[in-house]
Amino acid sequence: MTQRPQPGNGDLYDVVIVGGGAAGLSAALTLGRARRSVVVIDGGEPRNAPAAHMHGFLSREGLPPGQLLEMGRQEVARYGVQVIAGRARSAARDGAGPDRTESEGGFAVELETGWTVGARRLLVTTGITDELPAIPGLRQRWGRDVLHCPYCHGWEVRDQPIGVLGISPMSVHQALLFRQWTDRLIYLPHIGPHPDPEQAEQLAARGIRVVPGEVTGVEVDDDRLSGVRLRSGESIPLQALVLAPLAVPRAEVLDSLGLEATEHPMGVGAYITADKTGLTSVPGVWAAGNLTDPSANVLASAAAGATAAAAINADLVAEDTRRAVEAGRDRLSAEV
Repeated sequence: MTQRPQPGNGDLYDVVIVGGGAAGLSAALTLGRARRSVVVIDGGEPRNAPAAHMHGFLSREGLPPGQLLEMGRQEVARYGVQVIAGRARSAARDGAGPDRTESEGGFAVELETGWTVGARRLLVTTGITDELPAIPGLRQRWGRDVLHCPYCHGWEVRDQPIGVLGISPMSVHQALLFRQWTDRLIYLPHIGPHPDPEQAEQLAARGIRVVPGEVTGVEVDDDRLSGVRLRSGESIPLQALVLAPLAVPRAEVLDSLGLEATEHPMGVGAYITADKTGLTSVPGVWAAGNLTDPSANVLASAAAGATAAAAINADLVAEDTRRAVEAGRDRLSAEV
């Protein structure tokens, strides 16, 4: 990652963006072009880092994820945005004076270095961590041939023997989705509940075989997934394994502001509740990307960042206008 100059301790920005993935950089681009002072604090751990290529992003199909981010950092730099490698530890209200409304209260964002930067508005785009089941060897294959999204990876594993691990209320849905890409599909209930009668009928109707038994490991041949092992000792030949990880928000900065994550209604983890612009329940704080939508791909996350940026700029324009009007009235009063 390109290292940008470290901001000065106590510097004040219009917007501090915590998280330098697609959502954060997209927001930074919009805000930089709006002539706002912006700093992006990037911990350098994008969710899609294990993947060799990203898909479904118009004009950037097949591009390595890291290359997209480097291009984004170069683009935002042209508009004066600072991007720094580092972590934000926490954020707090900065004790705004009486001339500010609640939504106009600023923030002091503390970095792990101990320095703080000031923000009139705060956007958090730190994403999520995918929590995988404790099956030996699974993490090492994640994003390669252990997958979760058919739209991200389905084409690359088309017509191959694929297993779907039943660890989530969404697992049967995943199996029915991946059936679009292959007719060589196996559903592995693992230690979770078996499909209910309606689900079993759906799987059977689509020719998806159900193989019961706990999965205890993955099998790899020549650095490629070749199957999974069951506790019974049976090996199931596969070339890809699909599962629905639990979404764990990287929300330490939001936690420090008293904003708690919400359990996802589909049982796939947690997320940060925000309105359609990304505004959270904490005035002056927005969130975007996988923090608010664990299912969002790179393109959707970038769009959410741009949407949040436009809302933040509009909010700052309203504040700037209010202050200008008040300053004008004060001048008139002084002249009378």
